[in-house]
Parts: sequence; C-alpha cells; structure tokens
Amino acid sequence: MLRRGHAIIDYMRIFAALIACIFVQSGAYADVPGAADRVVVYKAAHKLYLYQGERLLGEYRVALGLNPHGQKEREHDFRTPEGHYNLARRNTRSDFFLSIQVSYPNKDDERRAHKNGWAPGGLIMIHGLPNALRHAPAYYSTTDWTDGCIALSNADMVEVWMRTQDNIPIDIFP
Repeated sequence: MLRRGHAIIDYMRIFAALIACIFVQSGAYADVPGAADRVVVYKAAHKLYLYQGERLLGEYRVALGLNPHGQKEREHDFRTPEGHYNLARRNTRSDFFLSIQVSYPNKDDERRAHKNGWAPGGLIMIHGLPNALRHAPAYYSTTDWTDGCIALSNADMVEVWMRTQDNIPIDIFP
C-alpha cells in the first residue's frame, strides 16, 4: 500500500510539472488570465496571496519555520525570512511535493548576518508536504513545521506552481 501511495505522488508530480512546463515554455504564460505576477506572504496571518496587478487571484494557508516570529538572522535558526525576494527556480524532485526556491538571502540579509559573524543560510523554498510524512497529516495543517520554508498543502502547491513563474517578486511580511 505504501508503494502505491508513492506511485500516486510521483504521477501527481509529473502531471503538475508537465502542465507547468507547457505554460512556462509557451512564452504566453504571463498573459494567461490567472497568471500571478506577484506573491505576498503575511507570516502572522499564515497566508500566501497571489496577485495579478492589484487583482487577488488566490489565498492559501501556509506553515512556516519552527520559530516563525522575527526575521531570519542566520542558518539553522528555523525562521522564515522577511523581505523582498524573487521566485528563483523550480524542483519537481525535492524531498517535498514540488518546490519553488525563494532568492533568500538578499544583500540586506547577507550584510546583517555577516555583521554578526553568521552564515545567512539559504535554500528557502515554497513547497508542499514531505514526500515521506513523519507525522499524522493533521500535524502539517495545524503546526509551523519547516526549517524556515513556506509550506502549503499539496493541492495548494499545485495551484501556486501552475499560477506562478520564475523571477516574479515575493514579498514576505511579519
């Protein structure tokens, strides 16, 4: 049964990646109604919003780092960064159900960390649930559980994946 569950997840990943590739590689993706040109996250509200101009396209509940309050200061502090970034690249084969890298750290993050003699960290992602769940599914929808990433349900991750493209801005607010 466990093997079959992994096969279903693999098929879902492949399907989502194929659909996304069709839109992104067509060059017309940015003109598709419903394609986001900006992502906004409000950490205190645990919400991610997709916008096209001023029009709200979608609202999603997110889980954050284990230590969600405050700005990410250094590697391994389990905080989700705050600031202005871009969506950098996509990964269909991560340890999580799809992932999109956030361009953290920016120059301000690097300067702040180095001033204190710390490494700023990196590999901040927007992603779905772990491919190998370590807790009951309800845990992931009620708890901040990441190392500093922004996590969505798998269904929401597919939607965010398909409605965004690389290099669009993401603003993460407290």
